[in-house]
Amino acid sequence: MPLVYKRILLKLSGEALMGDQDYGIDPHFVSELCDEIKDVYDIGVQIAIVIGGGNIFRGIKGTEMGLDRATADYMGMLATVMNALALQDALEKKDVPTRVMSAIEMRQIAEPYIRRRAIRHLEKGRIVIFAAGTGSPFFTTDTTGALRAAEIKADLLLKATKVDGIYDKDPMKYPDAKLLKEISYLDVINKNLKVMDHTALTLCMENKLPIAVFNIKKKGNLRKIVFGEDVGSIVR
Repeated sequence: MPLVYKRILLKLSGEALMGDQDYGIDPHFVSELCDEIKDVYDIGVQIAIVIGGGNIFRGIKGTEMGLDRATADYMGMLATVMNALALQDALEKKDVPTRVMSAIEMRQIAEPYIRRRAIRHLEKGRIVIFAAGTGSPFFTTDTTGALRAAEIKADLLLKATKVDGIYDKDPMKYPDAKLLKEISYLDVINKNLKVMDHTALTLCMENKLPIAVFNIKKKGNLRKIVFGEDVGSIVR
């Protein structure tokens, strides 16, 4: 079966790294997650990753504590760097060459983000993890994912979640929530479905970048998606 998506950007929330914990990083779950990523890497897919920092610090929580919004967002960006390094370590223990590129310069631990260099890493068979968001406050890591996916000319943006896709209402609260297999960007925005923030959705829409929303906890989902199988939901 031929690959449908040869270059992807995987958007992971910081909370995804918690596994079943309440805080921080669950090494066992991160190892399982890296097995899924390696499985797709081994069949020749070029993979970039954007990771959040909500398992350590969320900028929006910082503002609720009374911090200045920009300061809180910068703290959240630094949390994403910690997660990126943890993910890099886990991937390299599985013999997957990985580079962390940070939008905030910190040369001792990560390369500065340069678009052409990122693309070159992908072409050379390295996984690239984008850390520190866009480098600017007031932007979410969802927007970072959409921006970086457009910059590297990804075929697909994958939004990893804990549910099976996009529902017409919160499936955690409403047992009768319906899974929407395919939906347009405008419908997601107009119905205010909590897929991504509107800035991220608009970026994807303007660049005709499809978004796959899927359950990262179900083994094999990532592999099925790159082969074009019917998994989760697609926005296009």
